[in-house]
Amino acid sequence: MSGADAHNDEMEMIANACLAYLVSDTEELSRFMLHAGLDNDSLRISVGSEHLTLGMLDYFAQNEPALLAMCANAGLSAQRFMRTWQKLNPSG
Repeated sequence: MSGADAHNDEMEMIANACLAYLVSDTEELSRFMLHAGLDNDSLRISVGSEHLTLGMLDYFAQNEPALLAMCANAGLSAQRFMRTWQKLNPSG
């Protein structure tokens, strides 16, 4: 597996954890949808898209309480999440 494939797999795993957390917490889901400008239909259509993945990663990276709760829920370290996010946003 190439480095790019491993990074994409990591990003997909983290995106799935983000989505699972949002679905389990309707208040956080509402805040994310408002932040992203999504309604129910556009969210459904966006699931699995790179646009939604990047939006979720940015949302959690900027929202420490949600990030920590999502990571705890997924058994994922916040440092691992942030390493992945930083690879997508090298300028910070």
